[in-house]
Amino acid sequence: MRRSLFWLCVLGLPLRLIAADKPKAQPPLRTRAEVEAVLSQGAGERKIRPLNIVLVASAQDHGVGEHDYPAWQKGWNPLLSRAEGVTVTNAWEWPTAKQFERANVIVFYFWYHKWTNEVYKQLEAFLGRGGGVVLLHSSSIADHDPEALAERIGISFQPKRSKYRHGELDLDLTTAKNEPLTVGLPRRIRFLDETYWPMIGDTSRVRVLATAQEEGKAWPMLWTFERGQGRVFGTVLGHYLWTYDDPYFRILILRGIAWAAREPVSRLEPLTTVGVHFKD
Repeated sequence: MRRSLFWLCVLGLPLRLIAADKPKAQPPLRTRAEVEAVLSQGAGERKIRPLNIVLVASAQDHGVGEHDYPAWQKGWNPLLSRAEGVTVTNAWEWPTAKQFERANVIVFYFWYHKWTNEVYKQLEAFLGRGGGVVLLHSSSIADHDPEALAERIGISFQPKRSKYRHGELDLDLTTAKNEPLTVGLPRRIRFLDETYWPMIGDTSRVRVLATAQEEGKAWPMLWTFERGQGRVFGTVLGHYLWTYDDPYFRILILRGIAWAAREPVSRLEPLTTVGVHFKD
């Protein structure tokens, strides 16, 4: 979540930092067999229909490999485009009116500083017609009035009120029972990434898919939210680029995109292992 100590001081935002040092550990690797076992459990009939996905990014605002939104957009556009019937376009900072009109799912990965009534109206209209929204990591942050953002996406975060920590964490999936988005995955998965907490908004309005422990309490790290005809999938994880190459995290994101589009959650799963480095 860190942008710059200088700007945080200038803006008068208290730096609620638990651990800002760069992780000394290495991100965990998975074996091909354990990943393929998850994919086989999530497999099912795939009814192909045209799917239009928009990837929204902005300029990188952290160090090497952190919040690298352009690199993510550059890598995930061709990745998602490999799927049958999928068209992917890029947007910079916010989708165009035409992209809102054509998209089935819009995936946001950047820290947006311009949440206004105008953009909320566009987002509400998109969700109102059944559009899907996927929010990766810092996309759920609002610099001001995080309650307004939480009203649209379920829960949100704010630098002034939320804490964060970089390092190892255990993602606990035991909360979600009989959940298609997490089926087959280990009930606890070790990641090297970042957590945010506490969140802003009424957590009873969202379906919590996974939690992580901070300060002796379990906090939501993945959630889904339905607003009108629209669907929202959100994840706190995704600070580091390496997390997007973790096959377990990919499964969650690919299923989240498909779920938000009201497609079978397994539709995009064949992309899970593309370019992935396995332990074996």
